[in-house]
Amino acid sequence: MDKEIKIGTHNGTFHCDEVFACVLLKLLPQYKDAIIVRSRDKNILDKCDIVVDVGGVYDHYIRRYDHHMRDFCETAKSVLKKSNYNNKVKLSSAGLVYCHFGHEILRNLCPDIQEDKTIEKFFKRIYDTLIVEVDAIDNGQNESDCQPLYRINTDLSSRVKNLNPFWNSNMDEEEQFKKAMTLVHSVFMDSVSYTEKVWLPAEQIVYNAVNRRFEVDSSGEIIELSQRVPWQSYLFHMEREMNISPPIKYIIFFSSDNDHRIQCVPISAGQFKCRLPFPKKWCGLRNDALVKACQIEGADFVHVNGFIGGHATRDGAVAMAQKSLKISKTKSA
Repeated sequence: MDKEIKIGTHNGTFHCDEVFACVLLKLLPQYKDAIIVRSRDKNILDKCDIVVDVGGVYDHYIRRYDHHMRDFCETAKSVLKKSNYNNKVKLSSAGLVYCHFGHEILRNLCPDIQEDKTIEKFFKRIYDTLIVEVDAIDNGQNESDCQPLYRINTDLSSRVKNLNPFWNSNMDEEEQFKKAMTLVHSVFMDSVSYTEKVWLPAEQIVYNAVNRRFEVDSSGEIIELSQRVPWQSYLFHMEREMNISPPIKYIIFFSSDNDHRIQCVPISAGQFKCRLPFPKKWCGLRNDALVKACQIEGADFVHVNGFIGGHATRDGAVAMAQKSLKISKTKSA
């Protein structure tokens, strides 16, 4: 009879990182049928084939992935030995397992992707948009040094935390842990599916738009997407890789509302503040009032915060972006 494979982790209050680590491991052929043993007893853990988030040892050779030791300082950059990875957020058990097994997991989940370069892009995108967040929260690292205006309580780590048995309930801890694994598995698989089917195919569209930017405007600060696709993560990466200067200010695309949108590029990915918002005198106006303010026929709207606008035609959208650019340069002259 084949030996029963065991994944060890701690019992008691569970957190997103060890739940995530267990989910990742069970996506591998060698651990898919493994049972999860939850204990802090060293004798029990020593009999497990792989242990995460407990035990006081990080050693890939013997399959031990704890991160709670005082001298533990591993980051994605140090484990992967690649300079383009985060070197400030320490890894949790989720990050450790992902860094060591993530490429294999993604190859198993997405067998149609053959190129190592594409798998690496895929791997990094999942790390940057999902894993690093879990690592940072588990290690108590804030998003910034500033006092936040509000706190997010619907992140994955919070959702897992809230599945722990309530203090005034008789919930079964093991059943709640299984629920947490189901939740994390769903989120991870959604992220994998999105990256494979949406994010990766969009890259070429953004790349083509960046390469053709001077066909849209001689400044090179306006690009036009042939299709509406997610573009932020690509754009900032491409600007760095291609040493683009001055940076791109506006993105034009055809919207589902049967008009053309002009999106102002934020100062960095995920930020609301833009590199060059529309002129204040345009903000919050629509139709005739906006046409009067900007002197461009067919102008539909500009958001009150100036980060997006619309025009009935492609040429009109380009004209709005060009005029906004011209006004800013006139003011700075």
